Amino acid sequence: MTLSTLRTLLFLGVLVAVVYPSPPVAGYPIDGYANTGIARLLRLTNMDSAALVRTLPYGARHSLEYVRLNLMADPVTELPEVDPELQEEIGQIFPNMHPSYSVAVFDMTPGRPHRYAERNPNAGYQPGSVGKLAVATAFFCELQNMYPDSVQQRWALMKKKVVKAGPFGVYDHHTIPLYDAETERYARKRVDQNDEFNLYQWVDHMLSVSNNGAASIVWREALLMRVFGDKYPDLTYDEMMDYFKTTDRGTLRDLGEDIVNGPLRDMGIDGDAWRLGTMFTRGASAIVPPKGGSLGTVRGLMVWLTALESGRVVDAPSSLELKRLIYMTDRRIRYAHAPVLDSAGVYFKSGSLYGCKPGTSCAKYKGNRMNYMNSVAIVEQPDGTRYLVALMSNVLGRNSAYDHQVLATRIDKVVRRTQVADPSESIGTGEGD
Repeated sequence: MTLSTLRTLLFLGVLVAVVYPSPPVAGYPIDGYANTGIARLLRLTNMDSAALVRTLPYGARHSLEYVRLNLMADPVTELPEVDPELQEEIGQIFPNMHPSYSVAVFDMTPGRPHRYAERNPNAGYQPGSVGKLAVATAFFCELQNMYPDSVQQRWALMKKKVVKAGPFGVYDHHTIPLYDAETERYARKRVDQNDEFNLYQWVDHMLSVSNNGAASIVWREALLMRVFGDKYPDLTYDEMMDYFKTTDRGTLRDLGEDIVNGPLRDMGIDGDAWRLGTMFTRGASAIVPPKGGSLGTVRGLMVWLTALESGRVVDAPSSLELKRLIYMTDRRIRYAHAPVLDSAGVYFKSGSLYGCKPGTSCAKYKGNRMNYMNSVAIVEQPDGTRYLVALMSNVLGRNSAYDHQVLATRIDKVVRRTQVADPSESIGTGEGD
């Protein structure tokens, strides 16, 4: 791709964008542009060292080679039984917290037995944008189905294939980042129907800035891979839209639901633990109807996290690439914003959904009818501590972002303080409960 072509793709529709001097929102390791074509990463690599230090916390500056799957040597296929000591310690950090909080914590620090604790593990919540991890899983599953024997072909397709948003991309208030390497202009804009990016960038927009339009587009592309198979790489926009116009809505509904939830079932996550039923934009839902609703539990999310670290989210290469894509190199929000995590590598996704009672008004993230705020995080501290967290809440009338930061600090302290009696004890997975 020539530089002029890249500039055209990046700034398609940028006349309505606003240029910002603020730091970018990033997800993939900062040296990943050559692999992915995610253009905004160039802004980070083009910064001088002083600017980079001001922009990114230390733990967000690791390279591609740093990212590893922590449980590959000892894969987890079932969650361990609750560790009594860790369970007691985790329980003590919640006495003044709202009873709606659910949490699961898995300590996978090397040299220790695996330890697990949970609170309200089966309580169901609207997963919000945490559900985009299921969309990413479906996308990588269909890539693997297309190219089961060639990881290189999967990543090459993601970098090469450029797709247009169309009606699936609207509407969403989350803006996406644009960067022009030649002019060094950085801009933010909302997705519109004419936007075009390669598949890597759409996945990155979905995960790094949680753009709903991008999530619907990634879900759409997974569906198209399933339908068109080896014809997908050359599928045109007009052919894609013709398919959606001429296919029965019931077929689209069932196919959309199966594509996004099937991989979760293959990992042992049933519909009562985690499911996704509705695309993330009205434009998409008008084409692919919802089915079954959406729900999440901390136990379901924890099963996914342990599967990722074990290389079982599709396969090991897919798990590693997905982990890279949720590496939060900037804008650590809510749980990940806790200062105690500044030096840690954090792989993170947050989601929220709030609503007001009829006839009332409520502020953003302070819903009085529902007020979900959810976080999943992989934390890798410089001292070698490694652990997983799934946190879900529904505290009405209160922005829980600060509470999530407080909990992040407390959980980190507990995991790093609590030692097992015999570090030489062999690591075991136990049986799920």
